[in-house]
Amino acid sequence: MIKFKETPLKDVWLIEPTLFKDERGHFLEAFREEYFREKGLISTFVQDNISVSKKGTIRGLHYQANPHAQAKLVMAIEGEILDVAVDLRKNSPTFGKSFKAKLSSKNRTMMLIPVGFAHGFSVLSEDATVFYKCSQYYNKESERGIMWNDQDIDIDWEVKNPIVSEKDKKNIHFIDIIPSDLF
Repeated sequence: MIKFKETPLKDVWLIEPTLFKDERGHFLEAFREEYFREKGLISTFVQDNISVSKKGTIRGLHYQANPHAQAKLVMAIEGEILDVAVDLRKNSPTFGKSFKAKLSSKNRTMMLIPVGFAHGFSVLSEDATVFYKCSQYYNKESERGIMWNDQDIDIDWEVKNPIVSEKDKKNIHFIDIIPSDLF
């Protein structure tokens, strides 16, 4: 069984799988297509990715422009991250707002981020391995990013001395998003 919890951003969900524990450890179903379909949520994924990062790393805020926009189902399989979604849907009442949640190998919570959102995370533990499913294939020409420290979004990533890639340091500010990139 999987619990679906709504968040303040419409269509962003926290997902809590049931853990079956015994003396050997635990087991969980991380994804079951029929449960997602019954909720009317994205249930078709075409690419799985794994990211390994050390403490203080910030990855994001990333999104893919249409027609290669991606929904993502994100899970920390080792360690703890602060997962962040930013609404880029121009007609949404929460346009420009963010939501964040701690995902970890202890709580096994996942975040479903639909098409129309930028996504990023920071690493809170010594290191973290993040697994995420994508609804579209990665497309280099459609790759976009928003500055992780953009004042208009004002995200507290909960890390000191963040480690950010050179590529992410060149992302644009929220106010400079090309209108055709909005959803």
